Amino acid sequence: MNSDRKPEAADRGNGTGDPGGPTGFDALDHRLIHALQLDGRAPFSRIAAVLGVSDQTVARRYTRHRTHGTLKVLGLPNAQALGEVQWLVRVQCTPDAAVAVAEALARRPDTSWVSLMSGGTEISAVCRAVSSDHSDVLLLQKLPRTPSVIGVTAHCRLHQFYGGPQGLISKSGALTDEQIARLSPPPPDPAAAPVTLTDADRRLFDVLARDGRTPLAELAAATGWSPTTVRRRFAELRANGVLYYDVDYDLRQFGYGVMVALWLSVEPARLAAAGEAMAAHPEVAYACATTGPNNLFASVLCRDVGAVYTYLTTRVAALPGVRSMESAPRIRHIKGPGPLFSAGHAAPGRRR
Repeated sequence: MNSDRKPEAADRGNGTGDPGGPTGFDALDHRLIHALQLDGRAPFSRIAAVLGVSDQTVARRYTRHRTHGTLKVLGLPNAQALGEVQWLVRVQCTPDAAVAVAEALARRPDTSWVSLMSGGTEISAVCRAVSSDHSDVLLLQKLPRTPSVIGVTAHCRLHQFYGGPQGLISKSGALTDEQIARLSPPPPDPAAAPVTLTDADRRLFDVLARDGRTPLAELAAATGWSPTTVRRRFAELRANGVLYYDVDYDLRQFGYGVMVALWLSVEPARLAAAGEAMAAHPEVAYACATTGPNNLFASVLCRDVGAVYTYLTTRVAALPGVRSMESAPRIRHIKGPGPLFSAGHAAPGRRR
């Protein structure tokens, strides 16, 4: 194809004559992000065929947003499929130390979703342990001995209602049901044997957590495997549900300005119904059942505080069995689901 051709209409911006700047998202970008959420390593040619545009358009769009840091594909291990235990941790600090403690937490390989909440004196994070026998290292030994930490509460995740491979973009309607079916990989095999990660697997995940579309040759070099072995291991990890893809993108490009964490106390008999109902809310990026008096947690994204109020007084108010609720806005995002990046490679604003 002639490389000097004029850009097609789908690659000129938002369709209104305004290109939207170097990082602006338009309808095609939304569809691209949804496609990558379904299969982060899908060939651009396959995505292009489903979206009805050229391969070059998809490649340009992805490269542009990847270069500007507004979009990144991550290949991540599924904690539940690996039998890991996850804890939702809240750390109360003195105001002068909160940022330092949060950044120290974010540097740990066993943490994710680290944020400063409310007035900047509370940190929220997810901490992982290979089993319940290993959960005390951070929660009981490290954090309580940290200077300026004045309180720690932790609740074990019991059941995930929404999140992981199900991103908020999945609720956007960017793709039709037919397009979703064409792009979705086969579901994990429930009869597949449990997976035990090897050192080479961990090196594979280390690379994929930074760039889920890392070329096969680089993955082979990192693992010491041949490209054929890498392909085979990809298929095995996907079939077992151990590997999934997530898309890290800039919330502001979707019009979201406020993230609020919700902790709800729900009657035990109605917890499943409330969690499933909340998982269907378009504002909910993540929802899970936890231990503790507040047994339902959710991350909620809204355009502004007025929209948060509307959400709380309508959708949340209609949930079955809710006895009480606590909410806290996020004031600074520090770490998402992948590794912590340096200041020169900061992760985009997150949607959870």
